[in-house]
Amino acid sequence: MTHVTGTLVLAGTPIGEIADAPPRLAAELQTADIVAAEDTRRLRGLTRALGVHTSGRVVSYFEGNESARTPELVEALAGGARVLLVTDAGMPSVSDPGYRLVAAAVERDIKVTAVPGPSAVLTALALSGLPVDRFCFEGFLPRKAGERLGRLREVADERRTLVYFEAPHRLDDTLAAMAEVFGAERRAAVCRELTKTYEEVKRGPLGELAAWAAEGVRGEITVVVEGAPPADPAELDAEELVRRVRVREEAGERRKEAIAAVAAEAGLPKREVFDAVVAAKNTAAPGPEKGKGLS
Repeated sequence: MTHVTGTLVLAGTPIGEIADAPPRLAAELQTADIVAAEDTRRLRGLTRALGVHTSGRVVSYFEGNESARTPELVEALAGGARVLLVTDAGMPSVSDPGYRLVAAAVERDIKVTAVPGPSAVLTALALSGLPVDRFCFEGFLPRKAGERLGRLREVADERRTLVYFEAPHRLDDTLAAMAEVFGAERRAAVCRELTKTYEEVKRGPLGELAAWAAEGVRGEITVVVEGAPPADPAELDAEELVRRVRVREEAGERRKEAIAAVAAEAGLPKREVFDAVVAAKNTAAPGPEKGKGLS
């Protein structure tokens, strides 16, 4: 006999305009056995705005108690409960609580579904005026300046459009760091208070945006940055090829994979990049190369 479990429902909530709430959200709020909310006070405001009442148990589920509460919710799901997960705004698990619960539910073979809703990431991309055919979401950058620069350097050669979240009081420092690493002329868009009364999209080169943000910016911020331009093989000397491989290795890639990726970006044979890496290693520490080569 097959054991029937409950269902975990991830529900997108408005990022500003309450009328953007998906119709299914109201129904799920009214019928869920358990509603897990990032902020129960915000949840009460949402239900009042939608004119609905929750019939199930309401529990908090936020960064501070996510690890401790996940097993409790998984057991409820395993017992047949329908658990609705909502965050303050946007889609759960996208820089918000939810990943741990989804992973734990999947591990127990529990059904996970979603109520699609507003997304600051996709909304900012659509409004940015930058290429959206390929993009990557980088979330929040580290608060410490050195770590922030290191993270940006990891994607300095990324060809896809980049999307970040940022706190308003750190925006000027972040844009200045981006201008330093990506170049002051790299195009970007700062999307502020999306779908709200004072929505604003400021577009321009990173250098200009950094100067603008230095005067002070308020509200919820999403930053969209143009990807790196195609590499010109004529401008990529051996030192630059080695640097790019090193950046990828420091980000966790195996050397062979890093070399292949850099070669693809530069439009060069893998052997040429490999030879540059070997030569750099031999220069730093003279001695026979013991690598097995490329296959």
